[in-house]
Amino acid sequence: MANPNQERNPSTSSMPLISSTSRSSSSGTSGSTSTSSTMHRATGRIAVSNRNNPNTGIYNEQVLTLLFRFLNWDPQTLCSTACTSRRHRAVAERILFYELCVSRAPRLVSAILATPVNALPHGIGGSAPRLPGGWPALAKILLYCCGCTPSLFFALSNPMPGHFTAVTRFSKTSGKSFLIRRCSGDVLYVSDPCEHASPPGEEHDLGVYRGVFGGFVRSRTRACLIGRNAELEEHIRCPYCGARVWSMTAAGLVPRSAATRLGSLEDGLEYFVCVNGHLHGSCWLTPLSSSNDDGDSEDDGSSDRQSDGDEIGTP
Repeated sequence: MANPNQERNPSTSSMPLISSTSRSSSSGTSGSTSTSSTMHRATGRIAVSNRNNPNTGIYNEQVLTLLFRFLNWDPQTLCSTACTSRRHRAVAERILFYELCVSRAPRLVSAILATPVNALPHGIGGSAPRLPGGWPALAKILLYCCGCTPSLFFALSNPMPGHFTAVTRFSKTSGKSFLIRRCSGDVLYVSDPCEHASPPGEEHDLGVYRGVFGGFVRSRTRACLIGRNAELEEHIRCPYCGARVWSMTAAGLVPRSAATRLGSLEDGLEYFVCVNGHLHGSCWLTPLSSSNDDGDSEDDGSSDRQSDGDEIGTP
C-alpha cells in the first residue's frame, strides 16, 4: 500500500511527474490490461495511456500519412500496405487513397466534389469527404487501365488484361464529347484512350478509356437512363467499384462526338456507366492519316484539355 504521507515528503516534492505501471482487471473477465499512469504534481491530474492501443506506431494514421507523403503516394506500395492488415486497410480507405487522388489529380477531385482546390480538406489529421464508390475506386480509375472483355456491342476474340498506366491525361473537355446535348451540363472527366496493339485476328488497335462523373446521382445522364427505363447489365460489373452498370450504347446515349474525340470507328465503340458514376469503355482506333495529323485545333481540343484536365502518372 502506498504511503499516504508520500506527497508531503520534501525529498520528492521537486519531481514534476511520477510514473507507475499497474495491472487492472474487471470483475467477470479473465484477462488484464497493462496501463501506464502519470501524475502531475502541480495539477494532481492523472493521465492513463493503454500500451496495447491499436492506433499507435505504424498503425497511426498520422504516421502513415507522413510515410506515404515521403513516398510521393506510390500506388503500388499503398495497395500492398492496405493488404497487410485490416487496420491498414481501414486507414487507407478512409484517408490515404483520398490523399493519393488529391496529390495526383487536384482539379479532377475539385470538380467532382464541387469544391475549390485550395479548400479541399487534406493534411495530417484531416478527414476525407464521402464519395460514391469510395476513394480506392477513384484512385484505381486514375492509375489503372481495366483492360477489355467482349460484350454485346463490342466483339473481341480474347479478353485484354488490365495494367497500371505510366501516364494518363483526364479532361473535362473530353468528357463533354461523351454527353448528349441534353446532358451537356453534367461534369464528366474522361481519359485519353490507352492504346493496345491489335489483338490476333483484329484489324485495328484497341483503345481502352475510363472516366468519372461528378454528382452522378443528380446528373441529367442518370435521369435519362432512368427515364428511358434502361436496364442494368446482368453479367458486367464496374471494374473499379464492383457496382452494376448501364450500357450507354444499349440506352442510345452515345453521341457521335465520342468517336471523333477517341479517333475511333463510329460503330466501333462501347462504354458503360455504373450506379456510382464510373465510366469505362473500349473502341477500335482508326489509323492516323496525314489529314488527321494536320487537323485543326478546334477539333483537337488539346489546349482545352491542358487547362481543365490532370495528367496522372505512376512514379
